[in-house]
Amino acid sequence: MSVRYESAIDLEKVSAIDMHVHLEVDECGHKAMPEDLFEASAAYFKSAERTPSVDRIAQVYREAGMAAVLFTVDARTALGHEPNSIDDLVAGATRNNDVLIPFGSVDPRTGEAAIIEARRQANELGVLGFKFHPSLQGFDPSNEEFYPLWTALQELGLPCIFHTGQNGMGAGLPGGRGIKLRYSNPLLLDDVAADFPNLTIIMAHPSVPWQDEANSIATHKANVFIDLSGWSPKYFPASLVKMGNNVLSKKLLFGTDYPLITPEKWLGAFAELPLKDEVRGGILKDNAVRVLGLGK
Repeated sequence: MSVRYESAIDLEKVSAIDMHVHLEVDECGHKAMPEDLFEASAAYFKSAERTPSVDRIAQVYREAGMAAVLFTVDARTALGHEPNSIDDLVAGATRNNDVLIPFGSVDPRTGEAAIIEARRQANELGVLGFKFHPSLQGFDPSNEEFYPLWTALQELGLPCIFHTGQNGMGAGLPGGRGIKLRYSNPLLLDDVAADFPNLTIIMAHPSVPWQDEANSIATHKANVFIDLSGWSPKYFPASLVKMGNNVLSKKLLFGTDYPLITPEKWLGAFAELPLKDEVRGGILKDNAVRVLGLGK
């Protein structure tokens, strides 16, 4: 019987909510991606601890006094590799529901099955959102083939994180292992945001080399946000930092990409950015509380 997640996060006690944390190995030791992609991404990010367990991730964030959104990516069609168990992920997040928030994932290329599974994950497992990686999953989110899925997710009322910009997955491999960067152009999500105005879209990462496009979309569309994961803040594009102090102050979300980047490393660099104190607090926690619908 499946476990259903209920949050027990004390928002008064956590200093930040990390919107972007990967669970790369499930309870049975199955990895989320083929081994060559793991090795390439570890080399690209120079990460020390590549596959921490759910309980290890919870320990890291509990000791840091923070909460974290936890997910995996279902890319079974594109990679020919079975995904990690969402049920196990939710069970682990439930076991650590004082600090962890589970997101679901489905493979859009599985059609109606993806819609059925998304509804199951939301209604039976209690996930609080969904994660997609268009380049890794090999699909164009603006293609109307996938609009039935976005319709279903809009009806569920849960936010969706989409990878955008440069891709560490497959970096340095021949042909990038067939992974196509154009699927992660944020302009593809502008179509989705326009056609599904009640679907909350989070564009993951500073969207290099398309940062100006991402800034424009997040400014223009009330339902679009940007998480700041995947890059050390010291490398953030200047336009993102500048707009973060004004028109994007309510649209930016703290995220690390842990275990690829640790919270300590990210926060150390973030402290050096020329941001207003009130903006800094919104990015670290308050904006995420609103997007996730916590504290209602």
